[in-house]
Amino acid sequence: MKICMVVPDKYVKGGIASVVNGYREYDFGRQWEVTYVESYCDGSKLKKLVKAVKGYFRFIQVLIKNKPDLVHIHSSFGPSFYRKIPFIYMARQRRIPVVNHIHGADFDTFYHKASAGKRRRIKGIYGKCQVLIALSEEWKRNLALLVPAEKIEVIGNYCRIPDLSMKDRRRQILFLGEIGERKGCYDIPRIYEKTVRKAGKVPLIMAGDGELAEVKELFRQNNLLEDVSFPGWVRGKDKDRLLKESEIFLFPSYYEGMPMAVLEAMSYGMAIVTTNAGGIPQLIEDGADGYLCEPGNVEQISERLAGLLEDADKRKQLGEHARRKAEEDYSMEHHMGRLFSVYEKTLAQR
Repeated sequence: MKICMVVPDKYVKGGIASVVNGYREYDFGRQWEVTYVESYCDGSKLKKLVKAVKGYFRFIQVLIKNKPDLVHIHSSFGPSFYRKIPFIYMARQRRIPVVNHIHGADFDTFYHKASAGKRRRIKGIYGKCQVLIALSEEWKRNLALLVPAEKIEVIGNYCRIPDLSMKDRRRQILFLGEIGERKGCYDIPRIYEKTVRKAGKVPLIMAGDGELAEVKELFRQNNLLEDVSFPGWVRGKDKDRLLKESEIFLFPSYYEGMPMAVLEAMSYGMAIVTTNAGGIPQLIEDGADGYLCEPGNVEQISERLAGLLEDADKRKQLGEHARRKAEEDYSMEHHMGRLFSVYEKTLAQR
């Protein structure tokens, strides 16, 4: 069976690219022939526009020459949703079923705060897809406002389990991701200040890009920059090194689907302090394999961090439980088995 997958450029920063890059490396075997069409890249508005236009023409070429049996689109909310509309219309015109894999996080801004006309348009576009893939049961409930629940399949994200040498661990806090308001990064200077006051000095690594200058300034205002580093967006060996050497993962996000960063931290056996946003509670059981806090609750988050910094046994226990859960429930093989099941079900209904 021929699958056309609409994806971002492999060098794009963020969770969708991380998921898709795993697909690119996966052996789909003889049953599935996958063609990738890239529709998005990082960079200027002009660069993004050129990439999108090239993606539309490439998609037309694939529709004519490859004649795919199914189109699998990876999308988010906001601009990503609107960029995918031509792909959906072109596939529908040729009566090719569309599986729309939705990685978005801020449903409230995207749908609930939209005008009545925009809400109707959103429902209409999603209604043209045969299947919507949600990352968690919570997101299925949100998407059920747009399409019948029977059209929604829940497939969580996955992680790859690395080999670990636990002797490399340091008493160190790591954040990975886009540095901005949605990820709770404007709270981190206050969280860190309260944590250090309670548990003493500890290195903090803010790995990512985005609103770096603004967040750095908040650290500077409180004279906290001495033990805080900003290595930028990390990939490959640099990312692997930071995940292996850091004992605690901090992720105080406000809105999430199912964050790849948290899954990666689980697979590396880190003690995780995060929030109950989006699909995160599906990943972390509070007190068993990490800590869940209320988004924006600086006092609660700093208490959890300070407690972990003072208790090496608890750090080890949470990390071991998180890694075990990652191995058992969020492996690549488990994820791909669910995806193939959706493909087969969708194709059978054509």
